[in-house]
Amino acid sequence: MLLFGILVVFQTLSLPGQFAYMAKESPDLAYLRWPMTAVSVFGVLCIQVVIVSTWKLLTMVRTDRIFSAAALVWVDVIVWAVVAAWTTLLGVFLYFAPKWSDPAMPLLMLLTLIGVAVLGLLMVVMRALLRQATALRTDMEAVI
Repeated sequence: MLLFGILVVFQTLSLPGQFAYMAKESPDLAYLRWPMTAVSVFGVLCIQVVIVSTWKLLTMVRTDRIFSAAALVWVDVIVWAVVAAWTTLLGVFLYFAPKWSDPAMPLLMLLTLIGVAVLGLLMVVMRALLRQATALRTDMEAVI
C-alpha cells in the first residue's frame, strides 16, 4: 500500500511539476511538457495496475482460491499492463533515439525495453503455468 501511495503522489505532483520546471528552464523543449507528462503518468498507472493485480492474486493465495479462472483474469491484467507500458516505452524510444547525440540514453532505454519485455514474457509463462495447475487441480477434484 505504501508503494501505491508513493506512486499516486509521484503521479499527481512530482511528474507534472518536473515537466513544468523543464519547460520553464528549457523553453526549446517546452513543447514536450504535456506529452511527456501524459506518457510518464501512464507508465506509473501501468505500475499501479500491476501492484493492484498482484495484491488481488496474493489475496487469492491466502484464501486458497489461486487455482481458479478468476486468478487468470488478474494475471491477464498484469500481462496487458506490461504490454501497454512496453508499447509506450517503445514509442518514446523510437521518437527520441534518433535525436540523441550521446549513445548512453538510447542504450539505457533499450536496456529498459528489454527488461520490460522479459518481465512480460515471464508473466506469459507464469500464466501458462497457472492455467496448467488450475486444470490439474480441477481434474484432481473431479477424481476425488
